[in-house]
Amino acid sequence: MTSATPQALLQVEQLVREYHLPREHLFRPAATVKALQGVSFRIEPGRSLGIVGESGSGKSTLARLVMALDRPTSGTVHLLGQDLHRLPAPALRLARRDFQMVFQDPYGSLDPRQTVERIVIEPLLGASATPREQARQQAAEVLTQVGLRPTDLDKYPHEFSGGQRQRIAIARALITRPRLIVADEPVSALDVSVQAQVLNLMQELQTQFGITFMLISHDLAVVQHLCDDVAVLYKGQIVEQGAPDQLFVEARHPYTQTLLQAVPRTGPGRYGRRGRAARQA
Repeated sequence: MTSATPQALLQVEQLVREYHLPREHLFRPAATVKALQGVSFRIEPGRSLGIVGESGSGKSTLARLVMALDRPTSGTVHLLGQDLHRLPAPALRLARRDFQMVFQDPYGSLDPRQTVERIVIEPLLGASATPREQARQQAAEVLTQVGLRPTDLDKYPHEFSGGQRQRIAIARALITRPRLIVADEPVSALDVSVQAQVLNLMQELQTQFGITFMLISHDLAVVQHLCDDVAVLYKGQIVEQGAPDQLFVEARHPYTQTLLQAVPRTGPGRYGRRGRAARQA
């Protein structure tokens, strides 16, 4: 008897996103760009999937569709069994407690006019009628969990380093205790030494809270460090998928092989070996 397949936390089926360019000629149809062409994958609870590919491969488009910040031309995104793009606005707002996002630029994603407290509690206030004092207490707790101090709540983003700002962004994502965090190039704007600190923090938070990550990156070393599985996105299609340690050694698709050849010797593995056994130890 075979064991049943675990229920997916996130299930993406045949996702297509087309963009129509401005019409250049009165008597000719507008050109169409296919950013995604039938992308399908699943992520089980507590596991992490890395999406890798070059600029223009469709990674950020995929992230926006998973976050329900854009609508697909066709296909579905199911989180915890709910089709996110069919939910009415009030239901989607409540569902957002279960999925949050960490953006690439830790300074550009934080409003410089807002205090850290206001930045961190924003998702919490948007998803529920949490009293302000309770929200502040929860914000202090998540700041501590990401290695900052409760006294930092009254400061502004410009008072922190790049790595600290990304910790603030992670705290903002954690405040609703989400099941899924979509991280779009979360360390690419940071120095290498700071990258390792932020990645280790994400791994510790996953171990502590059972968070599922969907990590968007062009850096194979980042994906190898944090993810259980990796999908290679090329021209809007997933061309190869598997465990990082296996895929990076036995890549079959020419595009994956090209990505690996472009990685310097300090590439995959520079953050240390990562795996299920190490995380569970």
